[in-house]
Amino acid sequence: METIVVYSPGHSERLKFTLDWLLKERLQLHYKIVTSEEETKGLPFFIAYGKVLPNSLSIPDTGLLWQQGVQQHEPQAGAWKDIPTLYAVDDEQYSLPFDICSAIFYLLSRYEEYYPYKADKHDRYPATNSILHKKGWLQRPLVDEWVCALRKQVLSASGMHMCETHFLYQPTYDIDMAYSHLHKGMGRIIGAYIRAFVKWDVKQINERIQVLKKKQKDPFDSFRWLRQLHKEYDCKPVYFILSAFKTTAYDKNIHPEHPAMMRVIKNLAKEGTIGIHPSYYSDKDDILNKEKKMLEHISSRVTHISRQHYIKVKTPATQRRLIENHIKDDYSMGYGAYLGFRAGTGNSFQWYDVEQETITKLRIHPFCFMDTTAYYEGGLSVTDAFIKLDEMSKRLEQTGSTLVTIFHNFSLGTANEWRGWRQAYETFMQEKMELSHSQHSITARM
Repeated sequence: METIVVYSPGHSERLKFTLDWLLKERLQLHYKIVTSEEETKGLPFFIAYGKVLPNSLSIPDTGLLWQQGVQQHEPQAGAWKDIPTLYAVDDEQYSLPFDICSAIFYLLSRYEEYYPYKADKHDRYPATNSILHKKGWLQRPLVDEWVCALRKQVLSASGMHMCETHFLYQPTYDIDMAYSHLHKGMGRIIGAYIRAFVKWDVKQINERIQVLKKKQKDPFDSFRWLRQLHKEYDCKPVYFILSAFKTTAYDKNIHPEHPAMMRVIKNLAKEGTIGIHPSYYSDKDDILNKEKKMLEHISSRVTHISRQHYIKVKTPATQRRLIENHIKDDYSMGYGAYLGFRAGTGNSFQWYDVEQETITKLRIHPFCFMDTTAYYEGGLSVTDAFIKLDEMSKRLEQTGSTLVTIFHNFSLGTANEWRGWRQAYETFMQEKMELSHSQHSITARM
């Protein structure tokens, strides 16, 4: 990797966090910070942060990276190369019309989630509070678009060699309810029959009878089909398994030590990577640690990845709890009620603890699409849901970014409620995996 010089009036953890991600990870450049203008003299090209200097690509400095703690404010919106921006400035001397460093830090650190807010019914930060939602930009990976445009500008001005980043598709799955009818225990089966009789849902009653008599496959059991799908399109899935010890209104999987559930866990661990899907009340006592240990015992795998059930994320408490329980990668960066890019990017990044001003070892992997969000919250048909998904995917393809999706085994099964989703998903996966493989094979040959 080539090295680029960055002039800055000083050093800070926020600046390091931002430049590490922007320059090292996304632009594939080493960088060196200099704080004296004398050290920039004679350089054919460098980045100047907060000052307009000769031979530089100059970026305005709005001050966020030098602050400590949280100071509530709303960034000024603007535009650059037809891309919406934050921390816009009205000074044409600069190469960029906005403070891209502060904008990246603001979105990746989830700075606004430290502001006071009224939580939703699941005690989550509401997407409607976010600046991306308010501006109508939630379904655009704006940070990735900024990086892509900056890359072109640096290439044009410097002639430096930068390795291209390529689109990658990573399918992930939440196993909240492995089965609809099987292995539920007599109490839950009787309760389900009573509810169906009250609604006079004859179709469900007949289906349940046929499944329990082993004359029909459980409608949520899509595991063999998924295994064949992944083999056909050569992808390694990531599964997040709900391992709750108690059944609650929000935790409805069968017990992890049930023989049927143990078989599911062991088979999924053989096929792909498995992670913990912490139960709804796992923020109490030592529940997360116990669930994680149980999953590790059953799967014979060390569990270091996680995604919150119901996307219950409360920054910074949730992330700190994950770190305490030796989780290295979290896949909860998205909204449970809205499609889109919570942090403005599809690419992973280290979690920055704003209160402690620390770059942590926890890596955050954003997702932009979840089947249940599209269906239940968005009210989208299968056709409209995949149109939305494809639109977001196209933007990630254009910026050489990563697409992470969340599907559930039940949406890809045979339940009448989800009719058409399995077929649409297979078509989508075929297209995206072929694109992902082709781009990475080109990189390997270079």
